[in-house]
Amino acid sequence: MYAVWGGYAYGRDLDGRQARADMEQAFRRIQVAVKNADTREHDLVDSDDYFQYHGGMVAAVRALTGASPAAYIGDSAVPDAVRTRTLREETHRVFRARVVNPRWIAAMRRHGYKGAFELAATVDYLFGYDATAGVVQDWMYESLAASYVFDPETRDFMRASNPWALRGIAERLLEAADRGLWEKPDPATLDGLRQTYLDLEGDLEGPGEDPSL
Repeated sequence: MYAVWGGYAYGRDLDGRQARADMEQAFRRIQVAVKNADTREHDLVDSDDYFQYHGGMVAAVRALTGASPAAYIGDSAVPDAVRTRTLREETHRVFRARVVNPRWIAAMRRHGYKGAFELAATVDYLFGYDATAGVVQDWMYESLAASYVFDPETRDFMRASNPWALRGIAERLLEAADRGLWEKPDPATLDGLRQTYLDLEGDLEGPGEDPSL
């Protein structure tokens, strides 16, 4: 998908000419994939753009060469203190600072349906980055299950305000295990996720369709 969508040339007298072969030739020479971030208003799992463009570049290089390039995030949010972190370091930093931060989760609970949607979207974006660039470790998936699905307060909040989001989180975590991204999940965790999904599927199947569709 990265090559199909991105394989076009632009410039003087070029307005989107197909150039996938040229792009792939250039990508075979890439050894380092860098994404620069110049703001703290959002982070790399706030939007699907990050894993589509940066993770997509990593995946494209890996598909073309058989080896993943080194991946970095350039942080220039504070111009006088520019930092460069590996993609894994940045993922860990964001994961601890926001994704499983109880204060952020509590803030999302104050936003009802949209807050639950943001929790589910965060899981989707982490999954996307892991699928393209391999940045989510097993302990992180376990932490997502514990914080988003099994925590009683958050679970009850999502069941009441947006059960589709809770079902989506359970489904995405199970997919991560099925695809081998979550390499060695605790069997009890998987059983809990499956039961959550089945319970919600039964609840949602009858009353009506997902209003987010």
